[in-house]
Amino acid sequence: MSDDLSRLAAETALDARSYLATVTTVASGESPDTAIPLLLLAVSRVLAAGARLGAITDIVPDERYEADPGPDADVDPLRQGLGNVFDGLDDYAFVVDPLLGVEVARGSLSGDLAELSVALTHGLQHLDAGRVTEALWWWQFSYLSSWGDSAARVMQVLQAVLSHIRLDADDDLVAEAEFDALHP
Repeated sequence: MSDDLSRLAAETALDARSYLATVTTVASGESPDTAIPLLLLAVSRVLAAGARLGAITDIVPDERYEADPGPDADVDPLRQGLGNVFDGLDDYAFVVDPLLGVEVARGSLSGDLAELSVALTHGLQHLDAGRVTEALWWWQFSYLSSWGDSAARVMQVLQAVLSHIRLDADDDLVAEAEFDALHP
């Protein structure tokens, strides 16, 4: 394996672990005031990692069949915790494939963030078992086939929520603040 691929695996693992730590903290409900900005940063970081993986030539695993990395992580508690954090904001609509039509479907922030956790953890299991090529192959394949799309949707929804939080203001409060600013 080249030094470049080894470095890519280490960087991707670092981004994956950072994402998993952030999403776990947010799901715990410890800091609801910073949940949206923290997730926006964490998801954008793994999307950048995925973009790096998508930009390189396809990685071919060493073996013909994927080695069993062990059981998938149980993300139900994570999904439920995120569902509690996003109460009233969890569901969203999206265009399934903008290149093929305008079919609209429903998604959920908690579900997409939890599934992203499963995909990243799966790659980490390969990496931690010493199967670096397998980890890179998994992260690249799953980015292109599933989590890249759902993470991009999550980014769009989180950015929209943050915009509403920061920019939507009560007209009376704005008028009062303007009056106070003009009449000290």
